[in-house]
Amino acid sequence: MTDPAAAPPEQRPRTPWVVGVSGASGTPYAAAVLRGLIDAGESVDLVVSRASRLTLLDETGISFRDSHWHEDLAQWLARGADGKPDTFTGLDLSGVRHWSAGDLAAGPSSGSYPVKGMLIVPASTASVAGVALGLSKDLLQRAASVTLKERRKLVVAVRETPLNGQTLKHLVTLDEAGAVVLPASPAFYAGATHIQDLVDFVAGRALDAAGVPHGLYRRWEGELGRGSRTP
Repeated sequence: MTDPAAAPPEQRPRTPWVVGVSGASGTPYAAAVLRGLIDAGESVDLVVSRASRLTLLDETGISFRDSHWHEDLAQWLARGADGKPDTFTGLDLSGVRHWSAGDLAAGPSSGSYPVKGMLIVPASTASVAGVALGLSKDLLQRAASVTLKERRKLVVAVRETPLNGQTLKHLVTLDEAGAVVLPASPAFYAGATHIQDLVDFVAGRALDAAGVPHGLYRRWEGELGRGSRTP
């Protein structure tokens, strides 16, 4: 039997990362993670929840439409965290596939559909609850449940403060099920001088948890004072 890994890259089976974008504030985090995956040469299956489209419109002015998702995604990913358009250019979106959040027959809804894992960025408390309770009320929640049952990597970048007791219980449930609970909490030791640096730190930590290489932030090397120096 032929080993798929031995085939040329263009002939290997597509095995994407699923990226779920929920309705929590923090669409720049999602954009940074998507750019990081694309820059790493990874394929992406994108699920943008209905609630997140309202957040995206509010935070960026961009309408994300199923019928024009490619153009809307390109506009979104080109935008910097400070709101400036065309900050990031030259992104190759050919490896990105979009699935409607209401499509429960989509590929990521089945465990037999090959994926590397899933990142929910940002993760609202509602999406956290839905995944923890196994509600599968939309494709984002269903894909996350499938990721857990198949023992694949699931990174949940929760973006909410303060957290109530019920949400904390849901996060413990996800941790016990094998997910990585990753609060969208930027650090300052990497020498951030711009809002994009803070966003990229969180995105980089999410990619670290998924095992995807990147160069989004300066890593700690055991030397005090580096965060106050010009990179």
